[in-house]
Amino acid sequence: MPDCLTSELPFRLAGGLSTGAVYAMIALGYTLVYGVLQLINFAHSEVFMLGALGAFLTVSRLVPDGGVTSEAQGILILLAAAVPAVLLGGLAAVALERVAYRPLRRRNAPRLAYLISAIGASLFLSNSVRIWRGPNFETLPRTIQSRIVLDLGNTFFSGILPESVQRVRIQNRDIIVFLVAMAAMIAVDQFINRSRTGRGIRAVAQDSETAGLMGVNINKVITVTFIIGGLLAGAAGLLFAWSFGVTRFQIGFLPGVKAFTAAVLGGIGNIRGALLGGLLLGVFENVAAGCFGVQWRDVVAFLILVLVLLFRPTGLMGDREAT
Repeated sequence: MPDCLTSELPFRLAGGLSTGAVYAMIALGYTLVYGVLQLINFAHSEVFMLGALGAFLTVSRLVPDGGVTSEAQGILILLAAAVPAVLLGGLAAVALERVAYRPLRRRNAPRLAYLISAIGASLFLSNSVRIWRGPNFETLPRTIQSRIVLDLGNTFFSGILPESVQRVRIQNRDIIVFLVAMAAMIAVDQFINRSRTGRGIRAVAQDSETAGLMGVNINKVITVTFIIGGLLAGAAGLLFAWSFGVTRFQIGFLPGVKAFTAAVLGGIGNIRGALLGGLLLGVFENVAAGCFGVQWRDVVAFLILVLVLLFRPTGLMGDREAT
């Protein structure tokens, strides 16, 4: 068997879970909106891009000319950058709902009109940022130095681990991204399943007309749904920009496509399915990069999307109740 499936597999799994967690955060926005409105918000990738841009602008302003002098200072700068990144994502998502989708709902427009409106909003946002910031990549100033925090070969139980596992080195960057993403998604899952507003979201997702007759404010539920998806996309933009160190006006395109694939893989409309799909996709593409080369990483997402649509169009958890 190739090394990517034997000796390199534990390393590929660790890196893939970190990347997949970011995909899952974006995928939650797709799956929430689909569950409530039965439409794909293709402008969601630009919400992610705006979150990354907000993080870049804040970090660039806060990092001193001489650079970050301590890890504590870097952590404080990232925490400060999280506020505009998340808020910008939430505001952009609400603006999209009010401008691009709500007028169509009032007119009972066909589904094709929503799709065209989403694509138009996506092009408008990305090209507006291109005019403002230019077409080139912008580098995020360094805040927290990447370093190995977990060496499985130097633990007290390393003697019982296989040799391939002992070579796994996990960086602080991967741990931070994974833990933050998981905490955010667990919080959203609990909010949807336990809060009164969450019950309203699930009711609208199941039967919007009946929910409206029972007193549920449909417009409020839809707005909250977009806000949650936007907040998560903004946070994902921050994690992505910090992890890869760059941002650009088109930076949301590929992660957006992969997040949509993750939502379809897990079962579009299912929150836990989006989490599962994102993690699986991150692992699949990381293993594929090791087996076939980095140039094949992006091909995996499209291949998985085609295979899922062919053989399991409802996704891995799509048979369960939406949201």
